[in-house]
Amino acid sequence: MSHTVLVVEDEPNIVLSLQFILKQAGFTVRVARDGELALKAIDDYVPDLVLLDIMLPKQDGFSVCEAIRANRRCDKVKIIMLSAKSRDADKERAMALGADEFVTKPFSTRELGQMVKDIVAFKPSVS
Repeated sequence: MSHTVLVVEDEPNIVLSLQFILKQAGFTVRVARDGELALKAIDDYVPDLVLLDIMLPKQDGFSVCEAIRANRRCDKVKIIMLSAKSRDADKERAMALGADEFVTKPFSTRELGQMVKDIVAFKPSVS
């Protein structure tokens, strides 16, 4: 059974490159183009990992991250926040809200693909 990654990103070129690299790595990829659609997608099917942009239409990535962490069904979901902002305060806020990693744009899609593989492969048991 392949792992599912939900890509939450409004920039079409980034979505295309992430879809390509993640599908090549064997993941099932779903896409949401704004924060509201992301939460609806998670209600329909809980992914293994969410690649979550911070600057999104309708609902920003910080509030989406907070909502995911508040959802008991999502206890094991890993979150990688993506941002064009490189301020320490943004990274600290993302991590405080429950993100597992923070990646600054621009990024290497290959390196991000490897990070996704590493994070999904390492799923500690929840006690």
